[in-house]
Amino acid sequence: MPKKAVRAPQTLNEAYDYPKPSSFSRALRLDIKGVTILLISGTASVDEYGRTVHAGDFRAQCWRTYQNITGLLEAEGATWKDIVRTTCYLRDIERDYEAFNEIRTQFFKEQELDPLPASTGIQAILCRPDLLIEIEAIAIFESDRDSGSNGQ
Repeated sequence: MPKKAVRAPQTLNEAYDYPKPSSFSRALRLDIKGVTILLISGTASVDEYGRTVHAGDFRAQCWRTYQNITGLLEAEGATWKDIVRTTCYLRDIERDYEAFNEIRTQFFKEQELDPLPASTGIQAILCRPDLLIEIEAIAIFESDRDSGSNGQ
């Protein structure tokens, strides 16, 4: 089964380029019998240099996280309409879930998603204390679609 790492350097650096490197791909593309599956790793409010963006501002971090996932999707010619599942990790789900759900609903409406992806929300300790949200996603689409620049 062919697989490759997804790269979108204009949006996100590779995790192994961090000052404290991590060993994972931002996303992985699997091509199986005419179908492409994108497995997008937990993505947060970081810039192309791996720095946290919008520390302490949950709403801004949420929007930046969606922007970063969009960049990964675009690198492979996918859109949010191809997302079938998200797993959303919130540092403080009691404090932030209402704002999260409001932003997610607005974002999904802007993307004109119907049906909505399956989704789970979980309270979690994230990899950095200044990150308040992290989202994983799975996209599935037909492989004959042109991929984006793939970060090249």
